[in-house]
Amino acid sequence: MFMLRNFSKFVFGDSSKESLVEISQGQLYLVRPRSVKGYSELIFKDAAATIRRTGQEFQYQLVVQRAYEEGEEDLLAEEGAEDADIDALGGEKDEKTFLLDEEIGFRTDVRQTGEKIFAWRDLSGDVGDLWEFVCDASIKPETAILFSRVALQCQYERKFRRSHEHATEEDLEALAYFEEPIPDASPIDSPISKQPEAAPVAEQLFPNTAKENMAKKAAGKGPVPQAEDPTTAPPSAAQPQALGTLAETSAELHLFDFPSGTFILQDANVKATVTEIGNWEYWLHIVGEDREWLGQPIVEDINPVFNYEFKSFIFNHYLDDGSAYSWLLRFKEQEELEGFQNGVMQALWEHLNQVKWGKAKDTDREYVLEAFQDLTMEDAPDYEEEEEEEEEEEESEEEESEDNRSEHYDEDESDDDTEGQEKDGGVNSQLAVGYKHDRSFVVRGNKIGVFKHTADNQLQFSTTISNVKTPKGKAFNPNKVMLHAEDQNLIMQHADDPNNLYRMDLETGKVVDEWKVHDDIPVKIFAPENKYAQMTGEQTFLGLSGNALYRIDPRVSGNKLVDDQLKQYVTKNAFSAAATTQKGHIAVSSEKGDIRLFDRLGINAKTLIPALGDPIIGMDVSADGRWVLATTRTYLLLIDALQKGGKNDGRLGFEKAFAKDDKPVPRRLALTPSHVAQFQHETKAPISFTPAKFNTGIDDTETTIITATGPFIVTWSMKKLLANRKDPYSIKRYAEEVKSDNFKFGSDKNLIVALPNEVEMVAKRALQRPTRESIATPSRVGAGRRSTVRGSYLGRNDIVNSPY
Repeated sequence: MFMLRNFSKFVFGDSSKESLVEISQGQLYLVRPRSVKGYSELIFKDAAATIRRTGQEFQYQLVVQRAYEEGEEDLLAEEGAEDADIDALGGEKDEKTFLLDEEIGFRTDVRQTGEKIFAWRDLSGDVGDLWEFVCDASIKPETAILFSRVALQCQYERKFRRSHEHATEEDLEALAYFEEPIPDASPIDSPISKQPEAAPVAEQLFPNTAKENMAKKAAGKGPVPQAEDPTTAPPSAAQPQALGTLAETSAELHLFDFPSGTFILQDANVKATVTEIGNWEYWLHIVGEDREWLGQPIVEDINPVFNYEFKSFIFNHYLDDGSAYSWLLRFKEQEELEGFQNGVMQALWEHLNQVKWGKAKDTDREYVLEAFQDLTMEDAPDYEEEEEEEEEEEESEEEESEDNRSEHYDEDESDDDTEGQEKDGGVNSQLAVGYKHDRSFVVRGNKIGVFKHTADNQLQFSTTISNVKTPKGKAFNPNKVMLHAEDQNLIMQHADDPNNLYRMDLETGKVVDEWKVHDDIPVKIFAPENKYAQMTGEQTFLGLSGNALYRIDPRVSGNKLVDDQLKQYVTKNAFSAAATTQKGHIAVSSEKGDIRLFDRLGINAKTLIPALGDPIIGMDVSADGRWVLATTRTYLLLIDALQKGGKNDGRLGFEKAFAKDDKPVPRRLALTPSHVAQFQHETKAPISFTPAKFNTGIDDTETTIITATGPFIVTWSMKKLLANRKDPYSIKRYAEEVKSDNFKFGSDKNLIVALPNEVEMVAKRALQRPTRESIATPSRVGAGRRSTVRGSYLGRNDIVNSPY
């Protein structure tokens, strides 16, 4: 044992080595003792099991990789072979990764036949499901023993956040799993057809504990499970002086438990109140008969979700140290939920808008309330994808009154509101993905990295354009970029010079033009003339200030703003983002949270979609204009711009105004509160989405939405969203923050991700359904054998000044 302990220290010693220990040959099974799908399934006929480091300290992965026979991988690629069942089980077809956490119940066994076996729980499967790795007969017993010990040491480091060198033998024994025998992985044997012998590998590691457990089982007593401590409620903050009460009711109080992944009842009868405390601040207070449970301000970060099916309100609670908790209030009656919802949403809306709820239109209040009724409480079970369902809502018909104007506008878009025409940061910051040519451009301080998209969906570093300068020789860091004119130009802006734009000729890597847009009207946002303008030689593009929309034409002399295509508002609308359709229709959002839909520049918006209150930081539109996608810091909005019923049936909101009482209700796309709490439990970082985007390609349908928050890439499936599926999004976690993200042009299968120092193309199927394991496990850049590629690092040695 002394030799084994010292050898495992040697295994951990070289931090430059990613892999700690490996079983070079074996088979991977998924065993489902209680499933109707079949008892056992062979996943990888020939595989290797490895324990390796992640990018995060004290985190390790158990990785099982499929091994191909010579020529087999190429043959499968040529035939386009796919295995839907395998894909559904794990995300990546040729590699399964598992976080070495105490919860997986990692265990070992040796059959009477001499087979050495490792097994662990399938946390994303049904109760009792196990993964089993059966070692090849050539694997030596001492190798299996070492593998088991290293697995325990990795679990120790994760649990206690310190080196395993501090662990005693008793500490490791406490993590060893002796409770249940490993069922036979043979597809033809049932779980009760054979009773395995005691586990000799575990016995060699901890003989006393194994014997004690066998004696307890013989006496009808099982060992005491080594379970992770349940999540406990933090102390409540002091209740401030209330100026008024918006809602008050009784309910059950539940707290999300991280180890079990479920909400656990804390108090069967609490009083929950929403009060006003002054200066547009509001307070949520929950108190029981025996203790004060919770006090917190009502802000957008609480991520409120109301579920009418279960009469529940779910929300997040944050502490000053960044810790997050997810709470659930369950009401006895529907009316109680509705009353409490009104109070919470009134408080949140008034806090965000600093306007009294009573001054909002009835239709706007209904719009806000409906947008937050979109969560189901349970993860969906595995089942086949349904066909896309047609929208069932039928809009009530209401005739729009005709007037003498040649245009018909949204009644909320008033004519009275318009006036006449008159430093190197050291990390990657922005990403521009080419449409015309297979290139991606990554901004890093005053340098731009150029990456080629290869035929096998990899990124290949091409060159770095260094020392970006104005034509007059002044160096600057681009803060906004846009590809232009068949990807030949890169339009850039300098944060300190808001009235000017710069054109870089990507053939030479030089800034060749400086464009003064207007003396008095700055450029806050710029966007392409239409969805696919950069595929063509189109020279004009859109510009926006805080309260104006206009066209920019670089070919005109003097200022580049086209005066007769200017739409300027008297009020400060604080425009924040814009996007265009294939026909050139325009969607514009604001920091107030409203969205305007235009069919062209220079006129009133045809449709004004009310604000929920949160500032919108990003916009995208489907090519046909059917779907409008807006990003706020903590959620996305997906809006159907197609009118159904009435005079304008079949027309888009870009073309004709919606009836006054018939505004489209957005789908609010948010992470579930429990997932948000798990995200923050792992990263201590609040949710903060990057601007979300649809996949893009000429003649391609938008099927997927991509965004990121902190180290997580998140994708939403349009098919699942429209079918009201309970599991619409998938994730992939990195060890570092995702700085920017997008799809490869013309594909929804490949994502391009910019991390602080690396850039990666990753297959969409590498993303997984959110589970405790997938949330907690950082992915290595370039880890996937066929789903990811080596990321490219822009280090000092890569900085060159040559054109590509």
